[in-house]
Formats: sequence, C-alpha cells, structure tokens
Amino acid sequence: MTPRGAAGAFRGLVLDFGGVLAVGVAESTRAWCLREGLPPGAWGRTLEEHPEGVALYRDLERGLISQREWNLATAALLGVAPDNLMGRAWAEVRPAPAMIAVARAARAAGYAVAMLSNSFGLDPYDPYRRLGVWNLFDTAVLSERAGLAKPDPAIYRLLLDRLGLPGSACVFVDDQARNLPAAEALGLTTILAADPDLAAAEVAGLLGLTPPPARPRGAARAGRGRGRGSAREATGPYETAADGS
Repeated sequence: MTPRGAAGAFRGLVLDFGGVLAVGVAESTRAWCLREGLPPGAWGRTLEEHPEGVALYRDLERGLISQREWNLATAALLGVAPDNLMGRAWAEVRPAPAMIAVARAARAAGYAVAMLSNSFGLDPYDPYRRLGVWNLFDTAVLSERAGLAKPDPAIYRLLLDRLGLPGSACVFVDDQARNLPAAEALGLTTILAADPDLAAAEVAGLLGLTPPPARPRGAARAGRGRGRGSAREATGPYETAADGS
C-alpha cells in the first residue's frame, strides 16, 4: 500500500514511548511519593539530581543493570521497599489515545511504524505490555537492548537500519527537545510532543491521515507547549511537566 503523505514524501513514523504513547508519568510518580510518605518531588530528585541515582538510571537505560537490580539500589536511596518499585511508581500512567490511534492509522495506511524508547527494563514491570502498545509497531528499538540511549546518534542510525529507510522518509515524535537535534541531523522530520494530542494531529496532517478526535473542551492537557513550535524542554523525564523516555 502506498502511503498517503504529501507526494509520498514520508514512509515511516517513529514514536517515543513516555510522553508520546504514555502520559501521566509525572502525576503518577508524585502520587506514589505521597502514598509512600515522601516529598512529592523525591522521585525526580533521586533519579535526576542524586549522583548515585543518576548513574543507576543511566545504567538501567543502557541495559547494564536489570530492573530488579535498579529497584533494589534505588529503593535504598529513597528509603522504600524495593518490590516492583518501577511498577508501583508508574501505576497511574495511562495510554495516549490520540497518538495510539494515529499509529494504528499510519500502519493501516502502509507506513512503517516504529518505537524508539529509552527503556528501563521489562521485568518485573513491562510498561509496553501494561499499556498495550507492543502490537502497534513493525519494529522497536529499546535502549536497554541496544546498549545505546537517545540522544546518541548511533541509536537513530540503528532504528533507520531496522526500518530500511532513510531519515528523510521518516517522522519522529519525542517529548524531550534534547532528543530531536540528532534525529534532525540524520534527516528525520521531528515533532516535539509537548502536548501529545496536538502532536498526534500534526502527525496526521503530515502523513495525510484522518486527524484524531479533538479533545473535549475543558479536558485536562497532557503536556505544555505546541508541537514543533515549542522549544520548551522538560528538565527531566519523571518529575516534570513532560513524560519523556
């Protein structure tokens, strides 16, 4: 099937996970902190500011330690029980229906659809299975399996090799501005998903798909800013406005 993008310019769609296909990470981790009797920002400060916490998460993303090992070590930093720590903190994360609908529509229209995710282990908590996104993709590149993480240019090249497409044929959506320049350098058209619903509508427009339904008036926004027009970058992936991964 021939894709219906502008003059067939695009043949592939590449999606990040957290903040693009999954939303509510910041809200979920804050709620978890409160349930555990911690300050609401404890999760983010531990993963993004504590030297050991930063190093542990970096190793987790690159597959150097397992999620179980990360749970044990990070729980000790937080002073909480380690059992399924990541799953407990992500308990209230939910799918992004508009972006998921666009991914399905793109694949049905003949586009190659891929996920490129800075991942954090699949056992005991598999966020992709829990949110039901595995069947959306022709291929997926997870940082823990690749031993690489965004924004390393090598992980984008690996993804393009898996797709068998040049960067100029692909649209890439991520909620972290820092992950876009390396993709753009390889020719990908990028969209900053500061608001997943607006980003989904922009993807639909680029690929010539039927736009997803508009969010009801007054509904809560999943993020801040607007698509590629927003240069605002979240300060971190878990305790900020954006939900990147």
